[in-house]
Amino acid sequence: MGKRVNCLIIGCDKMRKEISFIFAILILSSCGFKVVKLAKPIGSRYMGAQTEPSIAIDPNNNKHIVAGAILDEFYESFDGGKTWLSENISSVYGVYGDPVLIFDTASQIYFFHLASYQKATHLDRIVCQTKCTPSLLDSSNCDVFSVGTFPAPNGSKVQDKQWAVVNPKTNEVCMTWTQFDAYNSKKKEDSSFIMFSKSTDAGRSWSEPLRISKWGGDCLDDDNTVEGAVPAIGPDGEIYVTWTGPKGLVFNKSLDGGTTWQECESILEPQYGGWALNIPGIYRANGLPIIKCDLSNGPNRGTLYLNWCDQRNGETDTDSWLMSSKDQGATWNSPIRVNQDTSGKHQFFTWMTIDQFSGNLYFVYYDRRNYSSTKTDVYISTSRDGGKTFVDTKVSKRPFKPNPKLFFGDYLNIDAVDGEIRPIWPSMNRNKIKLHVARLNETELRNR
Repeated sequence: MGKRVNCLIIGCDKMRKEISFIFAILILSSCGFKVVKLAKPIGSRYMGAQTEPSIAIDPNNNKHIVAGAILDEFYESFDGGKTWLSENISSVYGVYGDPVLIFDTASQIYFFHLASYQKATHLDRIVCQTKCTPSLLDSSNCDVFSVGTFPAPNGSKVQDKQWAVVNPKTNEVCMTWTQFDAYNSKKKEDSSFIMFSKSTDAGRSWSEPLRISKWGGDCLDDDNTVEGAVPAIGPDGEIYVTWTGPKGLVFNKSLDGGTTWQECESILEPQYGGWALNIPGIYRANGLPIIKCDLSNGPNRGTLYLNWCDQRNGETDTDSWLMSSKDQGATWNSPIRVNQDTSGKHQFFTWMTIDQFSGNLYFVYYDRRNYSSTKTDVYISTSRDGGKTFVDTKVSKRPFKPNPKLFFGDYLNIDAVDGEIRPIWPSMNRNKIKLHVARLNETELRNR
């Protein structure tokens, strides 16, 4: 969430976009995995550029990958991530960070982001811009993103931190986010709530936003604010959403396509230390939850997985955790620690994905198990048995040391399709942020 930092948005016309396409540099990491460093688009001037990444692999072609980073950066690869093109996207509604990238079943690209519309209140809407895939459709229509659409704004209320998911049976797109009555307001009458909207026409229009959280939070963007709403789709079109806030980790679901929801969200688990975690050397560190549903044809089809970070083992030992449910969220197993170290050090900025071809789970996170300082590596954990056991693998080439005074985002990201796994993360070297993608496949991980 880049909303706390003042920034300058640099617009770009079509010519500027064309000349800003640049190739990334391929680096071989010391652990044998191939790691690509993504070069910024020419128009990027934001001090926190290349943070808060999002990555998505085309479900119809795992060589086609897209990624985004704040404020307005878009990256695209057609060779599995060996080389990348980049550009700064623009919209008449403005582009103000929190990028979320997904594909639908027709390989259309969706780029969700916050808005800075000059004709309205700042951050009053979440914009969805789309672009087709030239390898599958007429390339003449795939040069630029659409102007953008959005769920209806609600006056001056701030709409923030969205996530989205596609129903693979219907191609409907579901989005959830936080609405603030007044961002950063200390007034008791001002609250935050979780909202839902969906598109049934490939992002051309959106349903009326619906509040799906009975319990609200404050507007201070901290532990007592409701945030981190992530949607997931079940095998029969069920919609599941989790988030966190003053009541800890909570869950809601709809069995009719988002028309009706549980009257009251279920409280699943305390989030020890809150979701705004204190990590030495990090500007701020969120432990917001991620929910995914296994849609593969494997033995765990229909299982829900919930991943988050907390400090139940103490303020000096942040860990990544996982719970699962096999009955549509009615019951959940006890939390299991994802990272398998015994160091008592910090693991943070977790993210999770499921390869829907195999049902394998993959997690990416920052890790300090090897150091007594703020030096930080990047690890992934793999589970091939439905979250019962995990194997940790270091994927970064070398550690980095962040600067606590510099904005460094709130999360990492990862996607996996048909055995190809792509974690994405920023690092910091001499106060310069660089964005990386590791090119992994399941065979390599199994053979290590």
